[in-house]
Amino acid sequence: MIGENAALDAKTPVPAPRFEADTVLKSDVFSRVTLGRLGDVVVVERDVAPTPIWSKPLAHLLFWRERRALRRLDGLKGVPQLVAAERGRLYRGWMAGVPLHIAEPHGDVAFFREAKRRLHSLHRRGIAHNDLAKQQNWLRLADGEPGLIDFQLASVHPRRGKLFRVLAYEDLRHLLKHKKRYCPDALTARERTILSRKSLPTRIWMATGKRVYNAVTRGLFSWSDGEGGHDRLREFGAKTETRLAEHPTVQAAVVVSYPYPRHGAGLYAFVVGPQPADPPALQAWCRETLGTAGTPDLIQPVDALPLAADGAPRRDLLTLIARNLLDDLEAAEADETTRETARRIAAHRLNLSDRTFSAGSPDAS
Repeated sequence: MIGENAALDAKTPVPAPRFEADTVLKSDVFSRVTLGRLGDVVVVERDVAPTPIWSKPLAHLLFWRERRALRRLDGLKGVPQLVAAERGRLYRGWMAGVPLHIAEPHGDVAFFREAKRRLHSLHRRGIAHNDLAKQQNWLRLADGEPGLIDFQLASVHPRRGKLFRVLAYEDLRHLLKHKKRYCPDALTARERTILSRKSLPTRIWMATGKRVYNAVTRGLFSWSDGEGGHDRLREFGAKTETRLAEHPTVQAAVVVSYPYPRHGAGLYAFVVGPQPADPPALQAWCRETLGTAGTPDLIQPVDALPLAADGAPRRDLLTLIARNLLDDLEAAEADETTRETARRIAAHRLNLSDRTFSAGSPDAS
């Protein structure tokens, strides 16, 4: 780790070593997030300087909250480590892993058992995360262990009073919602009780503040939380793959979901064939029997699919490509042959945005 903890706790900002940028992971009105290096250390930079004037006050507040939380979490396993900070910029260690909604740890009880332990460790430091409803903020790390990211909304509670206990309860309840999705049979009676009981502040927020939040983020920014994104895939994914495979130019097909402004979730098809595929013709082929909802919005011809050891397609890697999550693709576990196949496909990907859009958004750029 670069920099001393004592320096990080000082009142004056700590000048960071020269940052060498590699890939912009995300850019919005609150910050620009970039993967790169400080010397030999792979880090993620959050920079609030590029934000527009009207959002700077909130951008700096979110930046301050994240920096404060990460300082308090120094040395804790499963969370990013603060490497260095200066005015308007912070650098945290890179955690190689895949977001929960991509990893989909069905039946992995051990993962959620450890996730609960790590959440309790977070709370013992007096930190409430406050944004764990998003599966994107939970990672399945390269070693299979859980990780927590994105502490912009986190709050620090040195005395751990009543407010903290309510927020910690909601952190746990949101984790249990994910456990219910992937390991429903493993929920204990106590956990089911927690799931059924939202705290009073949460009930008030759902009835008032969240409506305003949704109106602003979904109306002004066309953002959504990604919930429901798999509905179209669940209904049509297998049917669309079967229909594509019936076409004479297609040898194999894999269909995954990705953010799409018209539907909120689009269908992205990767097709392999003995001859070059014609995407518009394949779309018309699917539309004949499956209608518009079952027709892939994007069809990418590929020479081969990345395969698992048992010969099954690596849907997790293809989903990362479809969603333009190339940083997560590089972090995903794969042998070199599979990784090189995925890289070739990613080089010609058809979706260049990683933003999740709400239905009705006019622009996917």
